Amino acid sequence: MKKIILTGGGTAGHVTPNIALLPRLKELGYDISYIGSYEGMEKGLIEQQHIPYYGISSGKLRRYFDPKNFSDPFKVMKGYFQACALMRKLKPDIVFFPKGGFVSVPVVLAAKHAKIPTIIHESDITPGLANRIAIPAASRVCCNFPETIPHLPEGKAVLSGSPIRAELLHGDKKRAYTYTCLTPEKPVILVVGGSSGSKIINDTVRSLLPQILKNYQVIHLCGKGNLDPTLHNTEGYVQYEYANAELADFFAVSELVISRAGANSICELLALHKPNILIPLSRNASRGDQILNANSFQKQGFSYVIEEEELTEQTLSEAIQTVWTKRADYIHAMESSDQMDAVTTITNLIEKLRKH
Repeated sequence: MKKIILTGGGTAGHVTPNIALLPRLKELGYDISYIGSYEGMEKGLIEQQHIPYYGISSGKLRRYFDPKNFSDPFKVMKGYFQACALMRKLKPDIVFFPKGGFVSVPVVLAAKHAKIPTIIHESDITPGLANRIAIPAASRVCCNFPETIPHLPEGKAVLSGSPIRAELLHGDKKRAYTYTCLTPEKPVILVVGGSSGSKIINDTVRSLLPQILKNYQVIHLCGKGNLDPTLHNTEGYVQYEYANAELADFFAVSELVISRAGANSICELLALHKPNILIPLSRNASRGDQILNANSFQKQGFSYVIEEEELTEQTLSEAIQTVWTKRADYIHAMESSDQMDAVTTITNLIEKLRKH
């Protein structure tokens, strides 16, 4: 039996590429295990897939002062020894993790110690801190953007694209209308603020609703704890904290998407050919990777970008009007792109590199 360990955690974006690979890995006959943090959000997501889950100690490596900087290295060290024990117990042929997250660092180092091949996936244009630590121990590094390759060691980079969950490609408009109680009479805008939601996007969209709803309907994924009860019965507007299986149907029914610019999210928009407005996370709240992602997509003609500092009712209104008017151009650009079958590329690489 071929064996693989998947790892990654901290945010949904660190987990969904793994989930996208599961059906193909099962077809190829892999026995799949997952290593994550004790109680991270990845635990619930993976257990829903009925994959054996092993929790280890994890800590965060910060670029700023925090009292936890003194204790977290010991958590990482503990996680490393736990990961080494799991390598001996599970005896995997290969380890794969997308964009890491700090729980993945001890796993890849343990795999290196056990001489087990490891494949990393860097979804952003420039590698994050966790991946920069792990890359020297990796056998290959997959990436989404051609701009990423100069940042990676020569001979390790593989331009793969990001694995897309197959179910997202098979949404149903009728199910979406039934679920949301919206109608086919006006086009639908889908608003996605990331797995935790975005206050500035939520507030701006809601303040603009009287204008938007004249011509469109809105499905708003606003994040946990961000529902606005005063808008529950607003005609043409529905809000949900998050979407699970119904997300594919929401994509199918939407004709324009307003979104953050996380790498997995924008690769899904590209695969679905959805005209979109990207509002990347500000440099004040991140290392700027979403801004680079969004600018790359804008340069290729896939997206309209509003930087968070420039987001107002006026700029969002103008963006919606522009993208709607030019939606055929955006769709044509996405349809003409050299889209990669990331699931096939990555699983072929896994087959090639696994320890026989």
